[in-house]
Amino acid sequence: MNRFAAGIVSVALLSLTGCDKSASTSPTPTGQGTAPAAERSDIFVPKAAQPKLPTIKLSVGPEELESEVAMTPIQQATGMMFRTNMPENTAMLFIRPAPEQASFWMTNCPLPLAAAYIDPEGVILETHELKANDPTPVQSSAYNVQFVLEVNSGWFQRHHITTGTLISTEHGSLPQIFLRRR
Repeated sequence: MNRFAAGIVSVALLSLTGCDKSASTSPTPTGQGTAPAAERSDIFVPKAAQPKLPTIKLSVGPEELESEVAMTPIQQATGMMFRTNMPENTAMLFIRPAPEQASFWMTNCPLPLAAAYIDPEGVILETHELKANDPTPVQSSAYNVQFVLEVNSGWFQRHHITTGTLISTEHGSLPQIFLRRR
């Protein structure tokens, strides 16, 4: 793992604060036929917005985003919850522990967002609009989602970003930076 990725991992692990709506502290996925988080004792339920996470510059096709990186289960469970603003060219990138069918919802997220479900190579598989404070899970059709990118609602349309778009970082591809030696 290069020094940049090691630094992000170290900061993320040290902060232990960290809206992947599907993250839990157990391997049981939420939003896929399980009880809501409020009814489960094995799920971390955030009570406030988390501090800004470490960031990385992403190239999303021809566009550039400054993205926070949510790596730990707590960071992912909290995600964008309770945040009331998000500048236009900012995002939050969720690094999943393994490729899976993703399921995000918007409980305690007052901002409407959009999510891109991304494969292990960094290619957008599908995008979805997410309604503010909507507890309904938005499940991916794909079963090989390794990364999820959350942006402001409508961002993908405004910037003409579609499925098949490759996402990379200022330091290399998503798999080079986040999946090596995991």
